[in-house]
Amino acid sequence: MYKKLLLLLLFFKCFTGFAETIRTDVLVVGGGASGVAAAIQSARSKIKTMLIEPGPWLGGSMTSGGMCILEGNRTLASGIYAEFKNHVREFYKPRLGYDTTTNAPLVFEPYTGAAILKRITDTVKNLTVKMNTPFTAVKKDGTGWEITIMQSGKAVTIKAKLVVDATELGDVAAAAGVLLTAGFDSRTDTKEELAPQNATNQIQDISYLAILKDYGRGIDRTIPQPAGYDATQYACLKNADIKKMLASAKLPNDKYLINWSDCANQYPVTSNDLNPENREATFKKAKLRTLGLIYYLQTRLGFKNLGLTDDFKTADHLPYLPLIRENRRAAGMVRMVLDDIYTPYTRGSQLYRTSIAVGDALPGQHYSIPGAPHINYPPFPAYSIPLGAVVVKEQENLLVTEKAMSVTHLVNSSISYPSVQMTLGQGVGATAAYCIFFETTTKNLKPRIIQGEILDFKGMLMPFADIKTNDWDYRAIQQIGATGLLQGIQKPNGNSARVLFMPDSVVHTAEIKPFLNEIYSRAFLWFNREKPGELFTIGNLLSYISEMTLRDPKNLQDGIQKTWKTYYKFTTGFDATRPVTRREFAVLANRFFNPFARKVDMSGKFIN
Repeated sequence: MYKKLLLLLLFFKCFTGFAETIRTDVLVVGGGASGVAAAIQSARSKIKTMLIEPGPWLGGSMTSGGMCILEGNRTLASGIYAEFKNHVREFYKPRLGYDTTTNAPLVFEPYTGAAILKRITDTVKNLTVKMNTPFTAVKKDGTGWEITIMQSGKAVTIKAKLVVDATELGDVAAAAGVLLTAGFDSRTDTKEELAPQNATNQIQDISYLAILKDYGRGIDRTIPQPAGYDATQYACLKNADIKKMLASAKLPNDKYLINWSDCANQYPVTSNDLNPENREATFKKAKLRTLGLIYYLQTRLGFKNLGLTDDFKTADHLPYLPLIRENRRAAGMVRMVLDDIYTPYTRGSQLYRTSIAVGDALPGQHYSIPGAPHINYPPFPAYSIPLGAVVVKEQENLLVTEKAMSVTHLVNSSISYPSVQMTLGQGVGATAAYCIFFETTTKNLKPRIIQGEILDFKGMLMPFADIKTNDWDYRAIQQIGATGLLQGIQKPNGNSARVLFMPDSVVHTAEIKPFLNEIYSRAFLWFNREKPGELFTIGNLLSYISEMTLRDPKNLQDGIQKTWKTYYKFTTGFDATRPVTRREFAVLANRFFNPFARKVDMSGKFIN
């Protein structure tokens, strides 16, 4: 009898222990813009995926943080971000005055954005989402990881083969002992001409944003005076055009996003202030700063009719978390620097060839404490984000996003933008799926295979603003662009610069000859024999294809000429003597000698 009871107790104990351990292939910690996209892509790539989020909403900064006017990646919406963007616009389309033009910023109410993300994740197979689930510990487990979470007040262990740290502050990386740095990097360290001479530990301010609503004339929505209120802190707004500021940040349903700089709702912090043990006190002070701004707006500037909405179910009606622009950055397989944005094709490393996402957001400089270096950026171009910037160098099977990426301070000021992070998250999810599918680790990544998966799901590798994802030749142009055979062209416009493919421009021999000579041994002989002119013709291209593929020249030309408009859908007539356009060259090169098939390492160099 006693033996049976003992066996029963042992069985119960084993069963209970088993029930408290969850196993998954990929675990994404943090349901922000990058985390939700990474989880969706990993699951859509048919990998068992779990997403845990400590708060009540998905979306991070752009929902729980209230950053619901997105200007980044306006002309580069692709993949999961384009899906989210389309859902938002469809929701608001019936609303009078909602701007649905292609280049308009994406504007939405925070809870609407969160609801749309939840609706998307609810439809994704292989994905489990756990809300209101913080993690408490991280432990290496062979090549995988053990993450402890709190669930219904109990500690539960998740065993994952790969972990994505998509937390707002890089908390998983920090808990795992990853080497982290913060603040301005020195010019000597990064070789960035715009970097200050000496490193500093200064990071960008945080901000508790606010959503205000116009409750109508004669309605008084004045809040109680916040603790420690000092009207002189907001003196820079005394002569500001508040109505203009409000109009520039108008949301649907007579609401306004308050995300004002300088003396408004920015709050200066250090990385130490953002450590877990200091966060509660730091965030409380930042909240008082914003509440003081609202009180000043209502009492000193006469906007009593503007009041906080109930979008966020918090005691003070402020967002669930502040907008965090920067924190500590991890040491990755590569470090993305400013020159990878301004001069990607002329560097020793060719990181654009390993791209897993694109970014197009002006760099922020949010410092309310005097003395921070001010960077005079030249027109800031759109850019590719390299694979190695999300791969932790010293820890297998740990990927990082948000503010923990392996980038310099100057790059972080753009790449941390929410819409850029959502675009990046898709590439991170594809990377995670690659490791699981091929039963390998982050030490053995093959960029071209990962990029192929991203393109399969309408992601973007090259930031060509003039080639949309629905273009008939989108994939061919993206793949040729990712080799560097045809390079993007920067076109400055004010303080930014679009990167264009210019598909109807003609190909110059000088732009393709160095590349072809580098990767194809017979190219040198062909150029010496054929001696093409300044402009590369259709005939030159067909001759080169014949040389590389050993096809009969006449049969090749006849076949392409017959299908020029029917199969290839080229709009200009076939003429072997005219210069070939960049579109025509990209499509035919991609099909017949396919330079994208050449493997590259994590620095973008071609390997055999």
